Amino acid sequence: MPLPTAPTRIERFGAALLALEALGVAALVGWQIVALTAGDTVSLASAIALLLLTVVAAVAMGGFAFAVFRGESWGRSGGIVAQLLLLAVASGAVTGTYADPLIGVALGIPALVVFVVLVLTVRAAGARGDGDRDPA
Repeated sequence: MPLPTAPTRIERFGAALLALEALGVAALVGWQIVALTAGDTVSLASAIALLLLTVVAAVAMGGFAFAVFRGESWGRSGGIVAQLLLLAVASGAVTGTYADPLIGVALGIPALVVFVVLVLTVRAAGARGDGDRDPA
C-alpha cells in the first residue's frame, strides 16, 4: 500500500470550498430550527423531515470536504454530484413559478466554481497516478 501524499494546493482549495458549503448548509439547519421553534411552518411533519434531510446534507458535505483533503475519490465524486444538484436547484430558482434570479445566481455561481475546482482535483489525482488511495 503506497504512503499517502500530502494534498495538493488544488485539493486543499477544493476541500476548503466544500467545507464552506457544509458550513452554509449547517447555517440553513440553524435557520430551519429557528423557524420550526417559532411556529413559522405550515406542516410540522414536513418541516421536521426537511430539517433532517438538511442535517444529512450538511454532514455529507463535510464528509466530502474531508475526503477531498485526503485525496479520496469518493469525496470528489460526491462533491461533484452535490454541485450538479445545486446547479439544478439554481436553475429551478431562476425559472420556477416563484422565480427569483438573484437566488439562482447566488446558488449557481458558487456551485459552478466548486464544480470546476473539483474537476481540477480529479485531474491532479490522475496526473499524480493515484486516482484513489483506497486499497484495491
